[in-house]
Order: sequence, then structure tokens, then C-alpha cells
Amino acid sequence: MDLSIENLNNLHLDVLQEIGNIGAGNAVTALANMINKKVDMDVPSVKILNFSDISAILGGEEIVVSGVYFGITGDIEGNIMFLLDIESAKTLINILMGRDNKTEILDEMDKSALQEIGNILSGAYISSLSSLTGLDIKISVPSLCIDMAGAILSVPAIQFGHTGDKVLLVETVLQDGDNMVTGNFLLIPETSSFPTLLNSLGVYI
Repeated sequence: MDLSIENLNNLHLDVLQEIGNIGAGNAVTALANMINKKVDMDVPSVKILNFSDISAILGGEEIVVSGVYFGITGDIEGNIMFLLDIESAKTLINILMGRDNKTEILDEMDKSALQEIGNILSGAYISSLSSLTGLDIKISVPSLCIDMAGAILSVPAIQFGHTGDKVLLVETVLQDGDNMVTGNFLLIPETSSFPTLLNSLGVYI
């Protein structure tokens, strides 16, 4: 069967929702260990979307966001991206560094911290995905980009070649006291990898 959003049934979506929940939960636990304090997380919102719809979800192609992105190789191939709007990126950096910097300008130290945060969160997410599925999944060295959403979303196709048109979006809201951060994990598998991912969980299409 050709995998399209329309022919994903409720079982498929429930499985992908659970992957998103567990992956995001492990990523937040990794962040809490990193900053040595409790971080609260709302129940993640998990959606299967067309790649072309992602910019609208983020607020439009021209909104400036920060993105940490990786190539995925192994039993499934594709890309993973961790996207934050600039305000959320700065808030997350402030939480990490224990400061209250209100400017939205990201200096080199901020960018380095953001790349490390993305590395740890995405690594935790992929590790949980690998454990759940039994698949061998490796990620590349992370790259950080700060640009308009439309430009950032063109990076996977440019850097890693052709990708599939389906995206697993996990939107996670984190809270540390009054500080709130909205982060978006995008799992962008190659077209052939989505069935592999579902089949590894005993869901056949």
C-alpha cells in the first residue's frame, strides 16, 4: 500500500503518538539532568503532516526560527530537526545558563549552547525511538541554522538529498517556573522508511 496521510488509520496514529510521547519525555528528562532541575512538560502534540505544511504550523515561511538538524542513517534514513522560535530559543538558553537575558540576539555562546541542547534532546529522542523499535538508528553531527522557517526547511533536501513528503511533528511545551518553551521535533524519513518504522512496531501497511 502507498503510504499517505489519508490511509494512515487510527492504530498507526496511536503508535506514532506513543513514539512521540516517549521520545519527547526522554528528551525532557535529558534536559532536566543537563540543567539539574525539574522541567515540566505538557502532553506532546503529535501529527503526521505533509512536508509542505510545516512552515504554516511554525507561523509562516518568513518567521525566524532556530533549527538544529541531523541526518539519520541505519535501518531508517532521513532527517531530524529540532526547531524553536527565537523567543523560545533564548528562554531555553537562559534556563540552561541560569540567567535572565531579555534580548533576542543570539551571540556565539548562545549558539553553541543551543546546538548542544539540540544535540542532547535529539539524541535522547532517537535513542528512545531506537529502543522502542529495535531499529539501528544513527544520527550525524548536528548543524545549527538561524533563518526564516522556509529557508531552514529547505536544508534537509539540500544537504541530505531527496526526502519523503511525510513528516512526524512532535510539538512539546516545556515549563520551568514562569518560563515556557515551545519546541518542535520533526522526524523526516525517506519515503521507504515510514513503513519500516511502523512494521518494526508490528503495525503493517
